[in-house]
Amino acid sequence: MSILVIFKLLGSLALLMFGMKSMSDALQKLAGPQLRHVLGAKTTNRFTGVLTGMFVTAAVQSSTATTLMTVSFVSAGLLTLMQAISVIMGAHIGTTITAWIMSFGITFNITNFVYPGFLLGIILIYMKSKRIIGDFLFGAAFLFLGLGTLKETGFNLVENPETSEMIRSFFANFNEPNFWNSFFFLILGTILTLCVQSSAAIMAMTMILCATGVLHIDQGIMLVLGENIGTTITANLVATKANTSARRAAFAHFFVNVIGVTWALILLQPFINLVCNLVGFDRSMSINDPANMDYLKKTSVVLATFHSVFNIANTLLLIWFVPQIKRFVCWVIKPKKEDEEEDFHLHFITSGIMKTPELSVLEAHKEIKAFSERMQRMFGMVRELLNESSTIATKKRGDRHGDEFNKLFSRIEKYEGISDSMEIEIAKYLDQVSDAHLSDDTKAKIRAMLREISELESIGDSCFNMARTISRKYQGKQDHFTEKQYHHLHQMMELTDNALSQMNQLMSGRKESFDVNRTFNIENEINNYRNQLKSENINDVNNHEYTYAVGTIYMDLVNECEKLADYVVNVVEARMGTRQKEA
Repeated sequence: MSILVIFKLLGSLALLMFGMKSMSDALQKLAGPQLRHVLGAKTTNRFTGVLTGMFVTAAVQSSTATTLMTVSFVSAGLLTLMQAISVIMGAHIGTTITAWIMSFGITFNITNFVYPGFLLGIILIYMKSKRIIGDFLFGAAFLFLGLGTLKETGFNLVENPETSEMIRSFFANFNEPNFWNSFFFLILGTILTLCVQSSAAIMAMTMILCATGVLHIDQGIMLVLGENIGTTITANLVATKANTSARRAAFAHFFVNVIGVTWALILLQPFINLVCNLVGFDRSMSINDPANMDYLKKTSVVLATFHSVFNIANTLLLIWFVPQIKRFVCWVIKPKKEDEEEDFHLHFITSGIMKTPELSVLEAHKEIKAFSERMQRMFGMVRELLNESSTIATKKRGDRHGDEFNKLFSRIEKYEGISDSMEIEIAKYLDQVSDAHLSDDTKAKIRAMLREISELESIGDSCFNMARTISRKYQGKQDHFTEKQYHHLHQMMELTDNALSQMNQLMSGRKESFDVNRTFNIENEINNYRNQLKSENINDVNNHEYTYAVGTIYMDLVNECEKLADYVVNVVEARMGTRQKEA
């Protein structure tokens, strides 16, 4: 086998994978927000969840995309674990359409028909309004071109006496239908799918091997079962750094397929006979007889049928045991013991495998929402710190209140570092997403998000500045605030917290239902109150109610609250300026 042929095989496989991904990406761009809405809203029970998973997967031609969206929704609390399990079962059925596409490409010679697809696709790509449809046509054309080239190269290898004998002699060692050979191909299918991260590509390779007579249909079916396990690894890899709910959903995806493969192995022979009878295929025929070569092309239909029947049967069987599956995965995946809030890691954005721009933007927004909520909790700590300083004012330093003050200040300092890290990591992720081929709408979303995280980090800086000011006063020799000053500071902080609550309400809901005037009104109220306190402070210092130094620290806190409210308005404006339909 020459190096050129090896590169042709690998290149055609890469072309097939690229075409499948491009086609799936285009479909998600066309209907991404609508599909996410369907996924989040149409899962009232396990049966509608299955139908939803089928519909979404069939629409985007990627069970991995559906599963990752589902895991992300569970992580965000938008889906329960039981709903997610039913959606994942439906995705298993929806992904069988991909196998039929592969079978169609192998059974019929459609290579010559892909070139009109390329021509029409490039025309539509240059028409700005139809660019996504052009991307879809390009992806489909690449898919069938890669499939046709893979098929042609595979048949040429088998027809070549030199290479045919070598390939057949290798696979002949495993064609005997026994347990160990079957187990070998099951593991091989799992490992190959795990390495390639594309069950569609391994399915195409399996169909080529069976259609050329190199591999017996029984072993091809074992590869298909292995692919069903291997394709679940992606979601589990992505969920490793996510929260407990997401890891449970990903593990349920794996567990459902393992159960299916287990019962399929127990009933393997009658199951294969059933599928072959449905298709009208004689599995006892010799794969080494050249006279059977044309008939062997029917194996691609057998494999597609087996894939469909297996996933439908597995879903019909396990749909009744969703509560039990949920209990099992909850027993296996225990909640993390460490306090996730105190340790920095992103919950929704995961490193490693990059997803489609639509899904990436959704996950980035969820991470920004979590960032926003974290900043309000940080401001709550600043309010607690002020209360602690007020308590300490009436007690001796060095007692337990002083310890509590120092612990609280350390937590705020840690949160400030977390806010810096979150801004950098989210910006880095959005920068990676922006390298992809994006629509103008998605580019606008990313620009708005970059502004949001910059302003949120500034909120964290303001909170830390206030904490340092309070700590400086506590550590210094200055007199304590008067009761009136504490009262005014609490009022100012209450207004600021209201502004943060409004911001988080926007980040958690739909912007169409958000009244932005409420945020502007709170900001105006804060500005007016700041001006009022500024005038009163000058009079109180002149009247010797407290020292100039105390008045300076007091106004530093008031001004920092006003600045923080400005950052809140900037976040709200950035969010309202996007076209994102849902949080």
